Amino acid sequence: MWERMSYYGMRGILVLFMTASILDGGLNFNNASASAIYGIYAASVYLATLPGGWIGDNILGQQKTILYGGIIIMFGHLSLAIPNINSFYIGLILVVLGTGLLKPNISAIVGSLYEDNIEMRQSGFTIFYMAINLGSILGFFICGYLGENIGWHYGFGAAGIGMAFGLLQYIYNIKLLNGVGSKPFNQINSETKNKYIKIIFGILAIVFLITISGLLGIWNIDPIPLANILTIIITLISLAYFFYIFVFGGLNKKEKKRVVMIFVLFIGAALFWSGFDQAGSSFNIFAKEYTNRIIFGWEYPASWLQILNPLFVVILSPFMSYLWIYLGKKMLDPSLPFKFGLGLIFMAIGFLIIAIGAQVALSEGLAGAQWLLITYLLHTIGELTLSPIGLAAISSLSPKKYTGQMMGIWFLASSLGAIIAGIISGQATNEGLISMPSLFNQIAISASLFGLVLVILARPLNNWVFKED
Repeated sequence: MWERMSYYGMRGILVLFMTASILDGGLNFNNASASAIYGIYAASVYLATLPGGWIGDNILGQQKTILYGGIIIMFGHLSLAIPNINSFYIGLILVVLGTGLLKPNISAIVGSLYEDNIEMRQSGFTIFYMAINLGSILGFFICGYLGENIGWHYGFGAAGIGMAFGLLQYIYNIKLLNGVGSKPFNQINSETKNKYIKIIFGILAIVFLITISGLLGIWNIDPIPLANILTIIITLISLAYFFYIFVFGGLNKKEKKRVVMIFVLFIGAALFWSGFDQAGSSFNIFAKEYTNRIIFGWEYPASWLQILNPLFVVILSPFMSYLWIYLGKKMLDPSLPFKFGLGLIFMAIGFLIIAIGAQVALSEGLAGAQWLLITYLLHTIGELTLSPIGLAAISSLSPKKYTGQMMGIWFLASSLGAIIAGIISGQATNEGLISMPSLFNQIAISASLFGLVLVILARPLNNWVFKED
């Protein structure tokens, strides 16, 4: 909960801080550059979960990896609280590295807690999802208010304090895990482990040198072309990893079929997150610049509108959790591809709504907050239909010896979606409001078409994968 408070609290004000003028304490970046940086950052967070999951599986065990990740995240947010451009970039890098360690391993532990109660795993992940969204609400509310009304760096500092609370809570309650994740799942000899550790420190040294040389001005990179290059790199890494696991992973026939299912779900998830992650970029800019946020004579922070998503998650999660249990008892529980297709269709309808809202703002100057409210509601229903179900699916479908790494692969879909979201956001906001309606409609069409394909193929695909079970 506290880690998500710090992450989303910071994310809620990140683009607003970058696009704010120097006089307002911001960096005065244009919308396209700020969106690209946001996409690169968010993509890097999820990209780092792949080595993070591997470290948990092979080197440290999940419990220690989570602890070290949390410490690095805390220092990252505190670095962002320092009003200096170099501290800003260092803070982003630290949050990326720390979240990469923490995120896949904490999800893997949740899956392991339900090892003896598989039928409750989806509901368990939905409750887990509800709990971390309480943290998101706190983050948007506290960091958003402090950042937009007191000072941007107070908002970033509050995120660091939240992570410190999370670390204290984790250390105090770690005994409740009953040893789950305390040791690496893959037992390797000390010589091999030491070799891996040296490789890890070598990579970190390279990252350090690249960072320092960039901060010293030895090299400069335009974030927009970098975002395009990173999209290609993440796509190639994803395809290469699936190919490696499928061909050289030592899998039996049943495990290979399940990896194929994960790959199909991966594509659906990447497309979903490319739209959903507009919340932190183009939707955030739309809320700040083109939405009437005055209530009772007071203009509330733009980042507060992002509270709607986690709030809807908390409200709707128990109902969605019960729905899957109820349908399961009636032998009517939809298959995984069907649920993913449904999630994409809900997201597409949300984009149709916000496209209408952008058209209203074009004609009237400002749009009402209800357009974002309805969009977030539909996107949240889509998220609950797809994301916690996807976490449970990866936990149950993954070959046992690759659980942590496959959880990292799952977050790689979020990484690909995030970087595409940054590029899309730059296109949607680069010409101001006028470029939003048509682009939002294009996203709606693409998402709905792929969603319908998944719904149509759901039964034959599901039968093929599970017919031997």
